[in-house]
Amino acid sequence: MAFTALEGLFKPTVMFFGLTNSLAIMMNEILQDLINTRKVASFINDVIVGIKEVEGHNEVVEEVVKRLAGNNLYIKLKKCK
Repeated sequence: MAFTALEGLFKPTVMFFGLTNSLAIMMNEILQDLINTRKVASFINDVIVGIKEVEGHNEVVEEVVKRLAGNNLYIKLKKCK
């Protein structure tokens, strides 16, 4: 299993503990339109908001949080930058 990241191809050397592909599929479905517009990248259970302009960044973050909360998902604030 390998997947593409912004920096190139990522191929883990071991399977993540307890990982199934259902979470990755669900994240892609929840954030599909934001992923298509290249405002958000989703890798399994990590979400990256990557907007070059300062304007609009907070709105995209707010939209991501709303969508995750609407699907009974949450964010660990200590892991956010």
